[in-house]
Amino acid sequence: MPGVTEEKPTPVRRRRRYPKEFRRDVCALVLDQKRSVADVARELGLVEQTVYTWVRQEKIDRGEAEGLTSEEREELARLRREVKRLSVERELLKRAVAFWVKEGDK
Repeated sequence: MPGVTEEKPTPVRRRRRYPKEFRRDVCALVLDQKRSVADVARELGLVEQTVYTWVRQEKIDRGEAEGLTSEEREELARLRREVKRLSVERELLKRAVAFWVKEGDK
């Protein structure tokens, strides 16, 4: 149709996962070798904010800053998944009991 423009869908950007060792090495460049976050990010082709986030978490893991360590974050995520799973199971059991009670009344 004339005058109508089709909008192309924006491609979805997937988050790239980097191994813990790589992130630790990048943080060491900033913290131990006293290089700037911008310099390290540019050299390795990383987003500056990503490197900054890794460095902030590494400082926490090293005990140099307050916050949840990586291990604590992983445990918290695991516990939240478990709570969600148990809540679903509990709800299912409640429905099953209600069904069997209803069937027993007939």
